[in-house]
Amino acid sequence: MRIVALEEHFNVPRVVAGIPADAVARRGFPGPDFVWAQTTKRNELADLGEARIADMDANGIATQVLSVAGPGADLVPGQTGVDLARAYNDALAEGCTRHPTRLRGFAHLPLLSPDAAARELHRAVTDLGFHGVLVNGATDGRFLDDPIFEPVLAEAERLDLPIYLHPGIPTQPVRNAYYDNLPGNFSFTLALSAWGWHYDTAIHVLRLVLSGALDRHPGLKIVVGHMGEALPFMMDRIDETTTAQAKTLLRRSVRQTIVDQVWITTSGFFTMVPFVSALLAFGVDRIMFSVDYPFASNARARAFLDSLPVSPADREKIAHGNADRLLRLTA
Repeated sequence: MRIVALEEHFNVPRVVAGIPADAVARRGFPGPDFVWAQTTKRNELADLGEARIADMDANGIATQVLSVAGPGADLVPGQTGVDLARAYNDALAEGCTRHPTRLRGFAHLPLLSPDAAARELHRAVTDLGFHGVLVNGATDGRFLDDPIFEPVLAEAERLDLPIYLHPGIPTQPVRNAYYDNLPGNFSFTLALSAWGWHYDTAIHVLRLVLSGALDRHPGLKIVVGHMGEALPFMMDRIDETTTAQAKTLLRRSVRQTIVDQVWITTSGFFTMVPFVSALLAFGVDRIMFSVDYPFASNARARAFLDSLPVSPADREKIAHGNADRLLRLTA
């Protein structure tokens, strides 16, 4: 069985070094001494070669679609941000060229310069062969429903490739109000992987729906990870409480808009309860396998895929078929 994983990450230390330290700190990234886990994620992120491929081989993963993790060009305004985005994309393209059947790419954009970001998305897809774009949370406190990002939405729709809405560190006011002043490292963990990341991303999707952005761009395709960022569990409740206004302000119900234009992945979630909720809410044609490498284990994700209570045909859809169609991948 061919397996494609599409929330898989990389970074380029020399590019990160070009991002001003004060911009990194303002965005809430931890300092260089912060330990994410027992393994050295920084080294694994930087590897676009043999160690990454060996881990994929050990777990039967045919292809990773890679995206930037950590500080990026979306922190830097002007031409400097544009240059940083190009450097990230060119580095990824070089890695993909060395391993053309194993590594593919999502574009990284200088979102503080939206017109330039749309041009870079076009270049990354048409010149570098990438398969969409990944956006890490809010940019300068604004989600993609903000009118300034219309050029990016329009270009993604025109290219007919998805925008992957990935979690970003919640903005400083949100961190201050909801997550600060807990003992140990709980504030940081709660703001990110334990809770805040997922609800921040769900809000990103809901703002695109409720603002009418997805109505304005009905061909736009959105992907979110982590088994749908709690949307499968909450979708009926959201629909019920927004129905009256949706009839006058939107072309479709919230639920219908989401199931029309949103796909989800399994990244980082390897237990059955969220999977069953996702399957019931979205259906098997909208679920795609992902790991969240190197922050999650290829081995654990593969074991979970093999254990899913679905037919062989549906397992193939989750493993690669849905991603092949959405991202226009070839084996």
